[in-house]
Amino acid sequence: MAVFTQVSAEQVDLFLENFDAGNLISLKGIAEGVENSNFLLETDKARYILTIYEQRVDVNDLPYYISLLDHLSTSNCPVPAFIKDKSGNVVQQIAGKSACLIEFMEGVSLQHPTEKLALEAGKAMGQMHLAAHGFTQQRENKMGQAHWANLLASCEKEARDSFGDELIDNMKLECGFLEAYWPKSLPKSTIHADYFPDNLLILNEKVNAIIDFYFACSDIALFDVAIAHSAWSFHSETNIYQENIGNMFLLGYQQHRILSDEEKTMFTILCRGASMRFFLSRLYDWINTPPSALVMRKDPLIYYRRLQHYIEHGVKWPN
Repeated sequence: MAVFTQVSAEQVDLFLENFDAGNLISLKGIAEGVENSNFLLETDKARYILTIYEQRVDVNDLPYYISLLDHLSTSNCPVPAFIKDKSGNVVQQIAGKSACLIEFMEGVSLQHPTEKLALEAGKAMGQMHLAAHGFTQQRENKMGQAHWANLLASCEKEARDSFGDELIDNMKLECGFLEAYWPKSLPKSTIHADYFPDNLLILNEKVNAIIDFYFACSDIALFDVAIAHSAWSFHSETNIYQENIGNMFLLGYQQHRILSDEEKTMFTILCRGASMRFFLSRLYDWINTPPSALVMRKDPLIYYRRLQHYIEHGVKWPN
C-alpha cells in the first residue's frame, strides 16, 4: 500500500454518493507498500479502505480479484469484501482513476512474527489453497519466473550505476540458473503471491484477515509457500535467518496440505526464485519511484542477501 494519487475531501464526498456507506468523517493516507494509493476512510457508518489503482495493477484484472475474494469468502477464508454501490457495481472512478471501496477488517500487521503466529499464518495459507481449488478463473503470474530476465534487463543500466557490476552480473547468472532448473510439473493453484507478514491482520493471536491480493495469480502452489518463507523467516530489521519461524510456517501449512517428496526437494529452488522476484521488483521500484510519491521504497539488497542464504544453505525441511 502507498499513496501516489492525492484526493480531496470534496472528491471523496462525491465518490461516496454512489454508496450507502455514510458521510465522510476522516481520510488518512496509508504509506506502507509500493503498489496502489490507499486511504483509511471513516464515515458516520463504518471504516473502509479506499484503494485507487495505479500503473502496476491492470484494471482489466479487477473482476478476477473481486471474484477470487468472493469465492474465498464463501469458503470461510478471512478476506475483506469489495463494497458494491447502490447499483451493484464495485469499480468506480475518482481523480480520473479506477477505485474500489473495501471492507475494513480489524487487526494489526506484524513486524516480528512469533513461532505461534507463523504457525497460524501457515495454516491460513493452507486453508486458502484448499479453498482456491474450486476457483476456475486463471490469471498469469506477471511477476513470475518467465518475466525475470526481461525485468532485470529493463533497469540494468541504472542498476549497475546504483549497485555495481558484480551484483548485477551475479543476478543475471542466477536468472539463467532459475530458468534452467525451474520446476515444471509441481501442483498449481491460485496463489496470493505476496504473503508477507504485513498482508495479514492479526487479532487475538489468530489470522483475522488476509489482505492485498493484487498479485494473486495461477502458479505453482509451493511458490506461494516459498514467497512466504522468504518473507517470514528473516528478521525484519537484522535480516538474520530465523529457522524456527520458517519451520513453524511450513508445519502450519502442512496441517491443510501435505507436500510430496518432489515438492520438498524443489523447495530451495523456489525460495531462490522468491528472493529473485522480490529483489527485482524492489530494484525496479527503487529506480523508478518518483520523489513526490508518499511511498516507502524498499531496499532490494535485503532480498539479494536472502538469496545468498538460500544458495549457500538451502532449506532443511522440518520433521
